[in-house]
Amino acid sequence: MTAATTATTSTADGRTLAFCEWGDPKGAPVFSLHGTPGSRITRHPDNEVYRRAGVRCITYDRAGYGLSTRLNGRSTAHAAADVAAIADALGIARFAVTGGSGGGPHSLACGALLPDRVTRCASVVGPAPYGPSGLTREDWVRGMVGGNINELDWSLAGEDTLRPELQRETDQMLSTEGEDPDHPFGEGYELAPSDLAMVARPDIKSMLDESLRAGCAERIDGFVDDDLSIVQPWGFDVSAISVPVAVWYGVDDTLVPAQHGEWLARTIPEATVVPLDGGHFAIYDRLGELLAWLTESS
Repeated sequence: MTAATTATTSTADGRTLAFCEWGDPKGAPVFSLHGTPGSRITRHPDNEVYRRAGVRCITYDRAGYGLSTRLNGRSTAHAAADVAAIADALGIARFAVTGGSGGGPHSLACGALLPDRVTRCASVVGPAPYGPSGLTREDWVRGMVGGNINELDWSLAGEDTLRPELQRETDQMLSTEGEDPDHPFGEGYELAPSDLAMVARPDIKSMLDESLRAGCAERIDGFVDDDLSIVQPWGFDVSAISVPVAVWYGVDDTLVPAQHGEWLARTIPEATVVPLDGGHFAIYDRLGELLAWLTESS
């Protein structure tokens, strides 16, 4: 699979951020923030989807993934400054942001903390906050696969518990790369039938495998820090986001069940809500619609 050229920039505190660009170089800039785990390689495998939408898509390795330096103890909110640093390096003043799965909270952070720069933002099959500021444990895990419930408990126990478990899971995923068609992400991660069909597609499977290798083959710092940050306070108030927000969620999602999207939809002021007829990966068939909304004049 042909990948875009990777470039890097530096943050104010001296860290490296690695990023790629896809689609139309002269198009409307849209940052697409990868899931957990993932990398700068996570995107729609058909580059023409971005070109047809007139979009300059920018992806990057979140801190600790791939070629980006770790930011130990980072919160979800820290993503906003890193996205702004890449935009500055590219000379982009204003841009839209979308995030899928674990990237959803980081996209919302950009909308909350960069209101003068973010035109629109989206959370796609992203989780709601955990605990007092979001969903109770009972509601957070209802309908969720056992693997993700385990990740929640390991994360709440802290890095010393979480890291070896995620390393074991990552090593398994890297060694098999989805050889078990019924459990492409390993035992305990049962997917909806529509998701099994989606991730079995050669183009999607190849992209996901490549993205995992790019993000986690050398180290899993980003994976660890994502899990830790998502279940801790995010560092901003979801209900105070003032830029236009879209919440897309899968009605059959077993990784991030629908009640997460429903909570975000009723909490974020005037959110545009799109229930996806499918599961966690249904967005790949409807990405053009999301890109059209993200680049629509507000």
